[in-house]
Amino acid sequence: MTDESLNRFIQNIQAAIKHAKRSPYYAKKFADIEPTDIKTQEDFQKLPFSDKADLREAYPLGLAAVPNERIVRIHSSSGTTGTPVIIPYTRQDVSDWAIMFKRCYEMAGVTKEDRVHITPGYGLWTAGIGFQLGAELLGAMTIPMGPGNTDKQLRMMMDLESTVLTATSSYALLLAEEIERRGIKEHIHLKKALIGSERWGEKMRRRIAAELGVELYDIYGLTEIYGPGIGISCAHECGMHMWTDYFYFEIISKTGEVVAPGEIGELVITTLRKEGAPLIRYRTHDLTREVLGECECGSPYPRIATLIGRSDDMVKVKGAVIYPGRVDELLAGIRQVSSEYQIMIDHVNGRDILTLFFETPIADETDRKHIELSVEMGFKNSIGITPRAKAVAVGELPRSEKKTARIFDNRY
Repeated sequence: MTDESLNRFIQNIQAAIKHAKRSPYYAKKFADIEPTDIKTQEDFQKLPFSDKADLREAYPLGLAAVPNERIVRIHSSSGTTGTPVIIPYTRQDVSDWAIMFKRCYEMAGVTKEDRVHITPGYGLWTAGIGFQLGAELLGAMTIPMGPGNTDKQLRMMMDLESTVLTATSSYALLLAEEIERRGIKEHIHLKKALIGSERWGEKMRRRIAAELGVELYDIYGLTEIYGPGIGISCAHECGMHMWTDYFYFEIISKTGEVVAPGEIGELVITTLRKEGAPLIRYRTHDLTREVLGECECGSPYPRIATLIGRSDDMVKVKGAVIYPGRVDELLAGIRQVSSEYQIMIDHVNGRDILTLFFETPIADETDRKHIELSVEMGFKNSIGITPRAKAVAVGELPRSEKKTARIFDNRY
């Protein structure tokens, strides 16, 4: 950092800490910390992390750093287990989020002439309303479908001539397969798709792009930090630009130290303007790396690479560390293997057994055996253990309207 940028950074962090301490959660967590204690970047990196487990302890409104009369909306994380994380928003938070989301649409080349078809969920989940806020601020026609009812989705998509799809990668794939199955592709007018909420591999990306006939953009976000829309890829497909005038991000190692530029680690975010629920050094558990250098698109905003997985998605089998991202990469390099797979891990007779189900268009049993052998060998060489590879027909594995579960660990 230059002296000027470092001074601005310290001022922003001091202001963020001062505001955060207005919440019961940070008043306790930072009881012995004053904003003026932070005079260098090293001082900032000594601050304790926040984690989702901590936020659950603040339930219901222990995160709120403003009086209740300033809270205009509540959202909650999409997790289905444990105490929910409640995130309060002020009117300014909602406005800031809409501005960031509008930038995402603009980065993807969406204009007010487009018709935005929104399939992510509404309610306490941030996804659907976030896509809607940005599209309306942009001035585009907004079609707030929400998830499910694929028959109606496709009818409205055709009748209203939707040009932009917003979805999870799982539901985008389901829609693409249904369009192909019904033979209605010539009646679909989609040009672009903004995909978020879960990580997805290159093979799945190519399938969705080809079957829907669209340009794809990765959009990033999480409920604790506004929601989706805090970053997006550009047309050059070389990482996601992050709106760092609203937050600061770091990438840390397993031991909590900031990694060297360009190295893979866990993304940590500090909000700079969030009023309702400010967060300092919040561990997202998303694994990525900073993309170095300037982007060809000319945007000044820094980039992170497409997510490779989550630190809490990692499983160990016979000493080998397995991330969904590594399995995606493996399958992407094997011909006649589709993007969809499922891993089952069982403990039988004192041994861990990993079964990898994958889809293939090949029907001949002999040819399937050869592909299974290729997958087993590739898995062994890439990840370090040999699975039981099982080929199934395309479409046989479950599809989801939300996020698709890939790994099922039945050992516990």
